[in-house]
Amino acid sequence: MPTTTTSLDIDSPYAVTPDQISQFRRDGYIKLKDVLSAAVIAHYGEIITAEVHRLNTMHLPIDQRDTYSKAFLQVINIWTKNEKVREFCWGQRLARIATDLLGVSGVRMYHDQALYKEPSGGVTPWHADQYYWPLSNANTVTVWIPLQVTSMDMGPLGFARGSHQFEMGRDMAISDESEEKIGRSMKEQNYPLDESPFDLGEVSFHYGWTFHRAGRNVSTQPRAVMTIIYMDQEMRLIEPHTKAREGDRAAFAADVEVGGIMNGKMTPVIYSHS
Repeated sequence: MPTTTTSLDIDSPYAVTPDQISQFRRDGYIKLKDVLSAAVIAHYGEIITAEVHRLNTMHLPIDQRDTYSKAFLQVINIWTKNEKVREFCWGQRLARIATDLLGVSGVRMYHDQALYKEPSGGVTPWHADQYYWPLSNANTVTVWIPLQVTSMDMGPLGFARGSHQFEMGRDMAISDESEEKIGRSMKEQNYPLDESPFDLGEVSFHYGWTFHRAGRNVSTQPRAVMTIIYMDQEMRLIEPHTKAREGDRAAFAADVEVGGIMNGKMTPVIYSHS
């Protein structure tokens, strides 16, 4: 049977309860079941995977890569290169959930990135995403969208519950050092590691300052994941004092003045209550 528009629903509201919103703000993340249908994942996942293969620039064997490159193949801003991926990233359902969880009036796109952990792919070391982002406040969220059932042997994303309130380690890039030092801090501070499989259609949302990691992919298939990063539609650009943040400013906010709202051509509003 042909795929129908109804089965490819990426725009209708998904009811997030007050308890789920409270949980997200307390824990720094939440995993939600049945956010996307199997048909949506199959349709857009095939397109995203084809673009990852087309755009990927990492071709070294895994055993010749550094820790970061062993963790996953990373392709950023696919929405700017493929109209169907743009359609997926502009879907109202995910953006509205992000808006409700953050408690803001609307969200902008910051960027998308596909993260494909190949078979034998290494760990994704402990880190917080917002280390890389020259943004003025903590109203940011990464949406982690597995494009298949993600079992433990594939390296699902794991979160340190409540760690978005912990500031030590926020100055560390993803690395062997961050894996060791942040991992030790999470244990010392008694932040539980929530590491569990993802069902098909299950999606996670985490704050930019929530510490997280992922294990190795010891399965025989790639762990295909699409991510979308949203931010408060009123977010402002701050002075990027590190090379990492300078790189992000150049890539995503080159046309935004420091101190100004992030309303550049790369960061449009995706959903707004108003």
